[in-house]
Amino acid sequence: MEITFKKIEETDLPFLRQVYRSTREDELNLVDWPELQKEQFIDQQFSAQHDYYQQVYNEATFEIILWKNEPAGRLYLWESERQIRIVDIALLPQFRNLGIGSRILNQLIEKSEATSKIVSIHVECYNPALSLYERLGFEQKDHTGVYFYMERQPASVNPEKSPSPKS
Repeated sequence: MEITFKKIEETDLPFLRQVYRSTREDELNLVDWPELQKEQFIDQQFSAQHDYYQQVYNEATFEIILWKNEPAGRLYLWESERQIRIVDIALLPQFRNLGIGSRILNQLIEKSEATSKIVSIHVECYNPALSLYERLGFEQKDHTGVYFYMERQPASVNPEKSPSPKS
């Protein structure tokens, strides 16, 4: 798979806004707003989220996911001594269900195993990717309104999750 990453720049904000909107499209389809009102809502929500992430996770890596050198989504990661926090991962609709997200998550899990760090994420309760996180070993630790806080322990921290030795 040809997945690479590029650090976000100010000129990437329109693309990042597009990615954000794609994650809210189902909600927007439920409201009877004119398109201009939807655009204004998305602008406000995207700006608030972007500013929040930049302030609260000021030491995070904010990257655009590139699939075959084409911008496909965003990956925001914050790492501490004990954990790798997936602040946000999102792909445009045309890049979903191609294995890109799974590949990225598996790379983060490999890093988690190598460094003995927990991988954590907040996932919206109705997010279709929830089953993917569960299949990859993420467990719900908390329920905060519309989000599940999920963690995946590395095998070195959680011995019962280690693969059994082959006979």
